[in-house]
Parts: sequence; C-alpha cells; structure tokens
Amino acid sequence: MSAAKEMSNGTVALGAAPVGFAGRIHTIRVTADIDGLPAAELERRLIELGFVEGARVEILHQGLFGHDPIAVRVNEATVALRRREATSILVEPDRR
Repeated sequence: MSAAKEMSNGTVALGAAPVGFAGRIHTIRVTADIDGLPAAELERRLIELGFVEGARVEILHQGLFGHDPIAVRVNEATVALRRREATSILVEPDRR
C-alpha cells in the first residue's frame, strides 16, 4: 500500500491506490465539480453504482496510459471509474 497516501483517520483515497488494493468504503466526499458535473450529482451517481459505506472494494486493473481508468470491484459488481472520480471515495484498507 506504499503507493497510496494514508490520511490521518487511516483512510485512503481510492483514486490514489494501486492495483490490488482492497478495503471497505468509509465515506464518499465529493468536494468540487468534476468535468462540469456538480459535486452532488457525482456523489449520487457513485452511490447508485454501489459505492456506499461499508461496501468492499478492490482495484482490479488500470488503463495503460496515465493509469486511467481503473476497474474496481465493488461488492459483486465491476465498475470502471476515472481516478479523479475515485479520489472522492475514502476507503479503510484491509489490514493483512
């Protein structure tokens, strides 16, 4: 997990985590509009995709150029996200 910066509360922004990272969603915190999409709308869309508190997530794959987008398994579904969208998802890493 060395590539992902851990925050003071022990969470990691999913968008900063490497392939193979796994954990549980702590919270969704969208602080600004992304690509013209209002913050509230992005938060709503993430929740609709299954990114809810307590859901298990794992980064499965990333794009070749710029490591974007990422393929994320959230519970039993696989979703593609841009890393800048995934930075709004704060995750508690699995401690192994």
